[in-house]
Amino acid sequence: MKGGFYGLKVAQVSLILIGFVCMAVLMLAWTKTKLLTSLDPPESDVTYLPPEIPFSVKEGAGAKDVSQNTSRARLTEKDFGLPGISGDLESASTQSSATEEHTQNSTSSTATQVCNLGKGKWVIDDNQPLYSGLGCKQWLASMWACRMTQRTDFEYEKLRWWPKDCNMEEFTGSKFLRRMFNKTLAFVGDSLGRQQFQSMMCMITGGEERPDVLDVGNEYGLVKAPGSTRPDGWAYRFPSTNTTILYYWSASLCDLEPLNVSNRVTDVAMHMDRPPAFLRRFLHKFDVLVLNTGHHWNRGKLKANRWIMYVGGVPNTNRKIADIAGAKNFTVYSIVGWVNSQLPKYPGLKAFYRSISPRHFFNGDWNTGGTCDNTSPISAGKEVVQDESIDPLAAGAVKGTGVKLLDITALSQLRDEGHISRYSIKATPGVQDCLHWCLPGVPDTWNEILFAQI
Repeated sequence: MKGGFYGLKVAQVSLILIGFVCMAVLMLAWTKTKLLTSLDPPESDVTYLPPEIPFSVKEGAGAKDVSQNTSRARLTEKDFGLPGISGDLESASTQSSATEEHTQNSTSSTATQVCNLGKGKWVIDDNQPLYSGLGCKQWLASMWACRMTQRTDFEYEKLRWWPKDCNMEEFTGSKFLRRMFNKTLAFVGDSLGRQQFQSMMCMITGGEERPDVLDVGNEYGLVKAPGSTRPDGWAYRFPSTNTTILYYWSASLCDLEPLNVSNRVTDVAMHMDRPPAFLRRFLHKFDVLVLNTGHHWNRGKLKANRWIMYVGGVPNTNRKIADIAGAKNFTVYSIVGWVNSQLPKYPGLKAFYRSISPRHFFNGDWNTGGTCDNTSPISAGKEVVQDESIDPLAAGAVKGTGVKLLDITALSQLRDEGHISRYSIKATPGVQDCLHWCLPGVPDTWNEILFAQI
């Protein structure tokens, strides 16, 4: 039949052929996709590799200096009538709604930007400090309360950290407890971690006596052992919000195991590839974890504590990590890697590794006449302008993991006037403490930055 095929016109036949071709292509694509999908392994079979562990980290000039010398309302939960949780949280929420709304509006315009809270400047704020060094006797060790020493200058207490291009949320005790409702914050580290813990307790309570706060150290095995001067840590609970704040002493972040439990002066295996037993035992109870180590990594400390380096359950024979720097780097990467491997099990856990707190010994070290006599705030500068951390070990260890960096090194480096200095209650002539900080002081800022991230 002219112009057709079985009664169809040429145009109609062409359309039918095109339709068949398209259908064939679609079926081929669907079959291929299904085949590829079937080849993907289930999530449970995927192996998560830990980050590569360098045996040494090349330090820049700033990092070398650090390792060697290195109007706001003050409201506490008492202001809202806590304890008495049923109505108190609602009251607190109502009174703080304006501030929180302002914060949300201010940050919404920069939601796509990454806020670097460690970049900014120190400013004078007459509403500082957040608590009194004379009043916070329930939580603050007298050796760190410079108001109780011979020190007479306290301008360092008036400085507040002001991040650049970031709206850092104001800290109040009531706001912190609401955010940490039914949660636990754990500090695990050395004596600088203990300072941060005591600072947090003073900040939450406003430095006031709180007989309602419970000592729950027994729940975590934090009790004074026979013959010990103090327990391995402390744990306190605010019953109004069921919020627990604890500290566990682990200067090296290694698992320490006595080689002879019947001998009080035995050598101790320092397992550099194993987290402390305390952390393994109680990690599931934590909602926020802050780790730190650093200043105990020297031959003198290891010898005094009789710590012997172990890797894989046996004494270390790897020469690359036999030196202190290599051992420290290996440990930090190992422990951060272990915590990261646990995060899928505890999706609600927020883990932080705090960068090193700088020392400021000038003209010597702690045992060779080193001093930090400066009393003029921010005389070394007031601003941090670089984006990168000046603690390359901390930054490298958390890179590519779910563990966050609590970067406090550069901003603390500017505060050499804030140390205990020669004003220690038990001062030894010719020896100054240019490592620990006066409280109130710089560690309060560390906690403000932490609060802004939880």
